[in-house]
Amino acid sequence: MLRRLLCALALAAWGPAVATAEDQPVVVELFTSQGCSSCPPADRFLHEMSDHPDVLALALHVDYWDYIGWKDSFADPRFTKRQKAYAHAGGEKMIYTPQVIVGGEARTVGSRVAQVADAIMAEKGDPQPARVAVSRDGGTLSIRVQMAEGAAARPMLVQLVSFTPHERVAIHDGENAGRVMDYANIVRDWQVLGEWDGTGTWTGEAAVNGPAAVIVQAPGPGEILGARRVE
Repeated sequence: MLRRLLCALALAAWGPAVATAEDQPVVVELFTSQGCSSCPPADRFLHEMSDHPDVLALALHVDYWDYIGWKDSFADPRFTKRQKAYAHAGGEKMIYTPQVIVGGEARTVGSRVAQVADAIMAEKGDPQPARVAVSRDGGTLSIRVQMAEGAAARPMLVQLVSFTPHERVAIHDGENAGRVMDYANIVRDWQVLGEWDGTGTWTGEAAVNGPAAVIVQAPGPGEILGARRVE
């Protein structure tokens, strides 16, 4: 009950669920696993966030819990590698689940709802300097990225993230044996479309099936400089 109350308060604090064409969502990455007993509260909170247009909530399932007795059907070693890269960039010596990274920088335990909400609100107060425009023609995306007026050019990566909005999983073994979990925005692929120095305009095309997002980020991985959801 307390967790759901905090969720409601956090969602209310982010403002009405209305997004304009100029809005760019705050990117929230949850590193999680079906085999982690501490993860279900964070998974449920991410599910709550996934419906809010101001937040791009993404679940990246890691593979280092698979040895305990249940192999995560969504796990990808690339996501473990991404989490390790975040740890290295932040001078941290260990990784864990559930971990949330907001905007490529703020780090917290994924089940600490109030801290996640605070990080999202702080990120919303710091406008993204890269403006991402995306149009879709069937399975092809046309992408255009420019820096906002007055924003300093810097190296960055233009990335395409593909995800599944929802799947229900019955877990039969491991720490979460007997649970039936609803997972939201499960990342299936995360690829770099190109590097950009932040000058002029970056344009490109990409093939995609289903929901996706374009995320512009400083190398490292570092600060997320712009994002756009693609339905």
